[in-house]
Amino acid sequence: MAFGRSSRTGALHAVSPVEPLTLKILVAGGFGVGKTTLVSAVSEIRPLRTEEVLSEPGRAVDDLGGVEGKSTTTVAMDFGRITLRDDLVLYLFGTPGQDRFWFLWDELATGALGAVVLADTRRLADCFAAVDYFERRELPFVVAVNCFDGADRHPVVTVREALDLDPEVPVLICDARDRESVKDVLVGVVEHAMSLARARRSPTRT
Repeated sequence: MAFGRSSRTGALHAVSPVEPLTLKILVAGGFGVGKTTLVSAVSEIRPLRTEEVLSEPGRAVDDLGGVEGKSTTTVAMDFGRITLRDDLVLYLFGTPGQDRFWFLWDELATGALGAVVLADTRRLADCFAAVDYFERRELPFVVAVNCFDGADRHPVVTVREALDLDPEVPVLICDARDRESVKDVLVGVVEHAMSLARARRSPTRT
């Protein structure tokens, strides 16, 4: 409990600490793009994971092209938390990547400020569904290109054109394993969402 001094009597009185603002951010993208890695890299608490070993029937359904070494999959969500400032806390919800788990997305998206769409340039088409989903819901999002070892590097403008993104959607380069890199992405999505919210509140001038 913090204490302050009364201006009239000089007596000390208790000051209630200011509750931080908590915001919900989704982390989405295709199967094996690095969502679990991103949440784990930045979370200040032990992240909640719902990973299961890939079964043989699942291998027949899921596209493992480009991620043949992947042995587990998220079946519900990943969850983590990060304090960006004393007055700002982000709750991170990683979505499952496979088509058969998309029925969970609507519930996970409820109350979210914005989203990160994680992209792998080797399988760029895998994030089309996430981009379309957030565009339809009008949920602010950024695209974060995860720099995998050995993957070709492409200019941001090339990625933007390939995904047919609106001009205001930020495209960022990141390493989902690196805490500082992930923090930059999260700051980017918060700033983008806040900027859109301010623009929507401002009256249109004619």
